[in-house]
Amino acid sequence: MFRYDVQAEIWVYPGKGGWHFVTLPPELGARIKTATAGMARPWGSLGVEAIIGQTRWRTSLFPDKKSGSLLLPIKTAVRV
Repeated sequence: MFRYDVQAEIWVYPGKGGWHFVTLPPELGARIKTATAGMARPWGSLGVEAIIGQTRWRTSLFPDKKSGSLLLPIKTAVRV
């Protein structure tokens, strides 16, 4: 199991649904992709457990073509 600590801005996807994401720093995204090569699920997603403050949840990281890194979706309960 890997553990990474990240400080990043939450941003809102401009399309339908108002999804909120954190883009992982490119060097961290590359490190995770290398460490998990061959483990990706459909759409290149990687299952993870995320923790923000006292909230812990199961989610997935998704590849981001724009940044070349990975995106972490931030669930509503964390944002409220």
